Amino acid sequence: MSTLTLRVPDDPDKALERQSAALGISKTDLAREALKRYLQVAEFRTLQTRLIARAQAGGINTDEEVFEAQKSK
Repeated sequence: MSTLTLRVPDDPDKALERQSAALGISKTDLAREALKRYLQVAEFRTLQTRLIARAQAGGINTDEEVFEAQKSK
C-alpha cells in the first residue's frame, strides 16, 4: 500500500470528520473508500463513453437497437 498526503480545505475536512464519526470509522478509511468509489465511477464513465462511441460507429444509437442486435446473433 502507498501513502498519499494531501491538503483538504476546511469545509470538506469538517464534513469528513462528521461522516467518519457518524459511521464509526477513521477519516483515513472514509477518505480511502471515497477515493476508491470515485475512481470506480470515473473508470465506468470512461468505459461507457468509449462503448457508446463504438456502438454509434456500428449504427447502434438506442437501447432498442442494442436488444435487436442481440436477438439477431
